[in-house]
Amino acid sequence: MNHRKRVQVYDATLRDGQHAVGHQLDTGQLRAYAEAADRAGIPVVEVGHGNGLGASSLLIGRARLDDAAMLTTVREVLTRSRMAVFMTPGWGTGAQVRMAVGLGADVVRVAVHCTMSDVAERHLALVRELGAEAQAVLLMSHMAEPARLAEECARLVGFGAQAVGIMDSAGTYLPQEVEARIGAIVRAVEVPVVFHAHNNLSVAVANALAAAEAGAGVLDACARGFGAGAGNCQIEALVPVLRRVGYETGIDVAALFAAADVAQERLMPGGGPVVDSVSVMSGLAGVFSGFRRPVLKAAQEAGVDPLAVFVELGRRQVVAGQEDQIPDAVRTVLGAAS
Repeated sequence: MNHRKRVQVYDATLRDGQHAVGHQLDTGQLRAYAEAADRAGIPVVEVGHGNGLGASSLLIGRARLDDAAMLTTVREVLTRSRMAVFMTPGWGTGAQVRMAVGLGADVVRVAVHCTMSDVAERHLALVRELGAEAQAVLLMSHMAEPARLAEECARLVGFGAQAVGIMDSAGTYLPQEVEARIGAIVRAVEVPVVFHAHNNLSVAVANALAAAEAGAGVLDACARGFGAGAGNCQIEALVPVLRRVGYETGIDVAALFAAADVAQERLMPGGGPVVDSVSVMSGLAGVFSGFRRPVLKAAQEAGVDPLAVFVELGRRQVVAGQEDQIPDAVRTVLGAAS
């Protein structure tokens, strides 16, 4: 096969997947999947609380394990794969970045709101100082136009980011929208461009493929799509699709299928993510996928339609960390129904 280019696929199962289980993965689960991912030759395995370093809290969910325990568990079993961590300034701190790199994190991905690249400057400099690979991604990227995203990514490169890109945090993109945004960023920077898809509208693999065709060099995915809301791009589908259209990932597909089976059996015995009406409405409303669990809980307790709550949250343009807006949105829906 004539491979046009090589694309790196990052595995976020042990980080983004935490959203699907209330951040309750234990050491045995982390170890079992990390070993399987390593056998498959997945280049980078990301681990931690769903919202990253320092995010374990009453507001967004306390993790079963602290950050150090999660990182130590995974680092011990990775022999081929590099280990990555995710952090958002405000939840994560410089001290936690130092801790993560000290425990063997090879890649630190700093995430900021799509129009707030300045927030990442200090943390990117620290990651470079510590000798780890510094990446930066823009959250809720649908809230900015392609030109603005390209501008913000160029600034992040100026701050020291060695890879930059966008997250479809709400799972709201269609392939042509991904192509426009990734293409604009690729033209603006000379470092690898990252794309992270969610599957609310059931097009995560198509969106990731569109990103690759537009020039992205790093694609995020999860086993069985394990992740927030309707889940992420499904890694065991993405890798063979990429190979079919001429991209090389270096991942052993047979071992990848086995790793996905491990994820199904060990991480999600109650079943994996599904694209249901709530997921679709969340994507259409542009609401962060991690809001699914708290919205469903609050709506059920109040006896209101969760779809209406997502519409109200979308109108407010809420972002991760604003879970305290959910009760007020529920009250607004109740008021409108009375």
